[in-house]
Amino acid sequence: MSAAAVPQPRAHHEPTASAARGRRRSLGVALLSGALGAALVLLATSRTWAKGTAAVAKGTLPQHANGDDITGLPGALAVVGLAALVAVFAVNRLGRWVVSGLLALSGAGIVVSSLLGASDKAALEEKASQATGLADSAIHDVAYTPWPWVAMVGGLLLLLAGVLALGYGRHWPAMSGRYERAGGGGKGSRGTAARARRGGAAGDPERPEELWKALDRGEDPTERSAGREA
Repeated sequence: MSAAAVPQPRAHHEPTASAARGRRRSLGVALLSGALGAALVLLATSRTWAKGTAAVAKGTLPQHANGDDITGLPGALAVVGLAALVAVFAVNRLGRWVVSGLLALSGAGIVVSSLLGASDKAALEEKASQATGLADSAIHDVAYTPWPWVAMVGGLLLLLAGVLALGYGRHWPAMSGRYERAGGGGKGSRGTAARARRGGAAGDPERPEELWKALDRGEDPTERSAGREA
């Protein structure tokens, strides 16, 4: 029986260590993919998504539209997703589920809105109308850049971070609990040390600052010292 019982602890500890490594790996991947995804989206939406030319009286006028001109949704959702990624570590239990879901939805929204904006030319037509002064100014030679697809990749990375948070987030450390414990211990130790220093300073009249305080009060510190020696 003793020989049969020996393998059981090893069989029990191996899955636990493997699960712990998987949780740490999921945390690292979520942080990296979320931060990188938000950065890609914010970069992509500031770049040109579509170009074209508007006809004017003396020729053509080139026009271009950034991602934010075409749709402001990816950039806004990237900020929301980045905030949700940070908030995952500041909440526990139900709050973590809600924030993780918001992170995943932000990534999905970026993918859809970027896909729709990849072939949109309404912003170019609006700019052409402003340039020519005509309400229905046509835009010609429309060309699209790869930046909408870069924004889509960023959205997919944020979506991945949200899915990992939903699946493994309950095992990740919570920022609030860790810092409250550390802060409470640090404050108590600092307070105890400060009280000890104040108590030591008040109880030692031979300290230079205590001598100066006695002189300020009009007392003779030498008499106090002589009285203690007697």
